[in-house]
Parts: sequence; structure tokens; C-alpha cells
Amino acid sequence: MAAPALSRLSSAVLQRAASASRQSARLADSVPREVVDDIFSQALQKQTGVSLKYMLDFGSNPIERQLVLSAQFLHNELPVRLAHRVAELENLPYGLSAKPHVLKVRDWYVESFKELRSFKPVKDHSDELHFTKMLENIYNRHKNVVPVMAMGVADLKQELHGVGLNELPEIHRFLDGFYLSRIGIRILIGQHIALHEEQKADHIGMICTKCSPVQVARDAIYDARSICMREYASAPEVTIYGDPNFTFAYVPSHLHHMVFELVKNSLRAVNDRYDDLDAEPPPVRLVVAEGDEDVTIKVSDEGGGIPRSGLPRIWTYLYSTAQSPLPQMDTHGDGSDGPAILAGYGYGLPISRLYARYFGGDLQIISMEGYGTDAYLHLNRLGNVQEPLP
Repeated sequence: MAAPALSRLSSAVLQRAASASRQSARLADSVPREVVDDIFSQALQKQTGVSLKYMLDFGSNPIERQLVLSAQFLHNELPVRLAHRVAELENLPYGLSAKPHVLKVRDWYVESFKELRSFKPVKDHSDELHFTKMLENIYNRHKNVVPVMAMGVADLKQELHGVGLNELPEIHRFLDGFYLSRIGIRILIGQHIALHEEQKADHIGMICTKCSPVQVARDAIYDARSICMREYASAPEVTIYGDPNFTFAYVPSHLHHMVFELVKNSLRAVNDRYDDLDAEPPPVRLVVAEGDEDVTIKVSDEGGGIPRSGLPRIWTYLYSTAQSPLPQMDTHGDGSDGPAILAGYGYGLPISRLYARYFGGDLQIISMEGYGTDAYLHLNRLGNVQEPLP
């Protein structure tokens, strides 16, 4: 932790955090010792990464034997990934492990771990069908993980009296790894489940083999402008440049999430800058470029830009200029980790960058203070990059 941050944390606050950590409901207090030992034993195992190309090749002919093999892989792999996260959630600094919302997330992971470990080895098609049903329950159980974890981190931020997470790098590193791992778990489970459903045209499970970035961008722009219209009663135009016939293999929901976030931010910046002016706001520009290795989407606006000193904060969790949704949050509803429910948490850009990096891409923001911002979303076109595992 940096010296300036230490100076801003009073000894009383640190003592309260340490005391909360000691008084927290440790795993051993609520879970049988053999389960705790099994979790930490599995947490010592190495995780196995996969690539988009592997998922495409494996799911291209989802016969019963292939589905059984997929289930066998998940039966072995998922407990390891869940155990890694439980071990981390048990040992977070500043009392974060003791926050009620963090404990709730930890308990969801423990419950899923126990279900997977108690399921008998998958040997045939009947076993695989029962296993898939269990995966559906796990998938639904974890749908609120991101907003509930966000509430736990928000509690910590309030307790530390405004100390930013950029001043607590260990918390930021944990959240990056935790959310990246969650993306991997969700797509592994979601892909297996989707292979049982009636396949859409040009789809292999969740992956569209002919995903048009221009078409996905159009849908994301429509959604972002709709939200902007509700908030501002107006929305700047968005112009798209790119070949609508160009396609590549990608997960459309991931792409929609990222483009929506970038366009939404640009629309807000332009509206805020031109709100009190009589001039017509300039359009946001979205460019889709096809490279041999990458597909790049650039979103440009003239919304005034971000001061260079403030750029690091945009990647920090809980940095947001939108109103916090904490008072309205319903953790028992049918929430998801989608863009709408996370508005105001400050998770949009860091989560979008994780989505990009999961399949070997990246997200970069370049700003000209006093003019506007360019966002570059790089997507790996080859699909041959193994998922990064924290």
C-alpha cells in the first residue's frame, strides 16, 4: 500500500477492519472440516485454460460422446476454479472477507463446490444430462455475484472514508482476478448448457461463427441511445463505419456488453458537455477495422475528454460519475451482471476490459482533455489465445 494511502487511513479505521476480519464467519465455523480441507486441497491444483478455437472445435459436433467428455472435464475443472476463489475470499485484507455481501458470495461458491464434488463421476449420457441440470442451477445461483460483490466492496470503501481502490492495489488485483475467473466459469458452464439447446443459425453454443461486429454495434448503440434518451430526453447520433458483411467467430453477448459500455460513456460525455449549449452535439463515431490478427472497434467522441491525471481512475472499481445504485439494489431479484444493473458502480470499463482480455484482446482509452476521448477495443480474430487464469 502506498504511503499517501497509509497516511489517510486512521489507526482506528484499520483496527476496526482488522477486528472485523478476526470476528468474521470463517469457513471452518460453518462448513464441515472435511469440506474445508477439500476446498483448500483443490485450491492447490492447477487450473486448465481453454481457447475460443478449442470450444468451437469441440462443440462443432455435439454428439453424446462429446457432451460426456465435456461434462467430465467440467466435473474435474470447476471445483478447482471455485476452490481458488473461495480460498481468496477467505483471506482478503482490510476486513473485506467479513463483509456480509462478500460472505454471501463466498457461500454461493462453497455450495456450488459441494454440489460438484458430491456428484458421482460422469460415465454415460444419463449421467451427463443430470450433471447439466445441476450446472443450470449453479449458473443461476451465481447470476448476482458481480453486483453483490460490488456492494461488499462499496461497504469497505465507505468504511475507509473515501480512500480510492487505486490506493489499495491488492484489492484491485483481487477484483480483476476474481471477475476474470468468473467470466471463464460462466462461459464454460454456459457453453456446455447451450450445446443442449436448439442451435441458432451460425452458432456453436454461445459462440456465433459469423458474428458481425457492425450488426452487434448497431444493437448496442440502439440500447445505449435508449438509455440516454431516458436520462437526458435526447441522445447524440452515432455514425458507424465498417463493412456490415464482415464476420468472425465471437460471443455476441460479450461484444454487445463492451460496445454498449463504450458508446454509453461517449453519449453521456457529449450530452454533459453540450447540455447547456445551443449548438447541436457532434455525433459519436464508431469504426470497425478488420486486421489479420485483430478486429478493432474505435469509439470516438467530442465530449471534452478526461484529464491525464484522472485516466488511471477509470480502470478502478467503484469509480463512477453516475449515481450509485446501492439504495435501490435488490439482491434477491432476477438481477444479472449486465450493464443496466451495474450502472453507477464504476464497473463498466474495468469489466469490459476483462471481457476483451479473456479471449486475447484488450481495451485502451486515449483522451484529449478539452476535446474528447477515443476508445480502442481490440478483439483477437484468430481465437487461438488460451484464457488467462488468475
